[in-house]
Amino acid sequence: MRILTLNSGSSSLKAALYQMDTGEARLLSAAVERIGLAGGRIRMDDARGATVLDQEAVLTDPGAALRALFDGLRHHGLDQDLAAIGFRIVQGGSRFSAPQRVTPDLVAALRAMVPLDPDHLPQACASLEAAARRYPDLPQVACFDTAFHRHMPWVAQHYALPRRFAAAGIVRFGFHGLSYESIVQALRVLDPAAVAGRVVIAHLGSGASMAAVRGGLAIDTSMGFTPLSGLMMGTRCGDLDPGIVLYLLQAQGMSPAAVNALLNQQSGLLGVSEVSADMRDLLHCERTDPRAAEAIARFCYQARKYLGAYAAALGGLDTLVFTAGIGERAATIRARICTGMEYLGVLLDEARNAGHAPVISRDGAPVTVRVIPTDEDLMIARHTRRVIEPKEGADHVDL
Repeated sequence: MRILTLNSGSSSLKAALYQMDTGEARLLSAAVERIGLAGGRIRMDDARGATVLDQEAVLTDPGAALRALFDGLRHHGLDQDLAAIGFRIVQGGSRFSAPQRVTPDLVAALRAMVPLDPDHLPQACASLEAAARRYPDLPQVACFDTAFHRHMPWVAQHYALPRRFAAAGIVRFGFHGLSYESIVQALRVLDPAAVAGRVVIAHLGSGASMAAVRGGLAIDTSMGFTPLSGLMMGTRCGDLDPGIVLYLLQAQGMSPAAVNALLNQQSGLLGVSEVSADMRDLLHCERTDPRAAEAIARFCYQARKYLGAYAAALGGLDTLVFTAGIGERAATIRARICTGMEYLGVLLDEARNAGHAPVISRDGAPVTVRVIPTDEDLMIARHTRRVIEPKEGADHVDL
């Protein structure tokens, strides 16, 4: 069983090809970058890391990127014997709490939900339709990034607004759910007892969030109605007094579109540092640029606040997991987040942390601190396999 997974962003498209019948083997990794910008590029690497395709491409929009990917797969005979395509869909709303077989009704339901997520859902729907045109007989499965959080306690999901707004779907959805699922499943293999305990997962990348997990289930998460809230991110502001938005609209005369661009694309690490949205760049220049140093300090401070808050929500802490680009590769950031958290039992081993060891806490420390690579693509492939093989227990909810 060969399953193709697709994970699209605003200016990039990632794909992976898995053999999922006798095991879980990744056969191919692909990336289409700089969509809508000059210098578009498509690259494909096989299971050994050897480059299958690496070329420039004119990628005017996400549709062109998807066509370039499909053309590359076909040219190299890599789309033969596909069993299904699995898609990461950022927003599933209140309606979709599990992966779904893609149907025209589902696409119509997603289009009706565009006001919930105008930045992602139009592109997602276009991708689903483009794939259906290219492979009309191939099953497609939508895997929702919000699904992992749909069973959080009422007190964590709802805002302090009149109840009619919650009834209208204005609740804390949470995101990065496929990543959190990936970590929970990996932890279940590494330390089954830990999953039953009190776990905080820090997904720290260009998009950053944290989640409190107990028994493998989400208790709380930092992102909310949109991916904008919570931690400071690469270009997103994170938590913000809502009154600031009103001030920008009313007193500053900014348009809703301009405010959206400010909060989502011009803030966060980029806005504070005025240098870069990339943590690697900021770490490189923090000694000579106080703006970069301030951005890093704010990022770590907010992560520490959420770590303390989620330990309180969980009634303590047994396991802390770092994942995603910054979480997996920035030892300095991990150390700064953990500094001052010794009262919770977080005690790092400096050498292990510097070496990116799987366990970076000291022997005998009350809290086990781990670094676990996230694998959203594999989660999509697993969900897709379950949905198209009902006999194994499909994650499906009828529309």
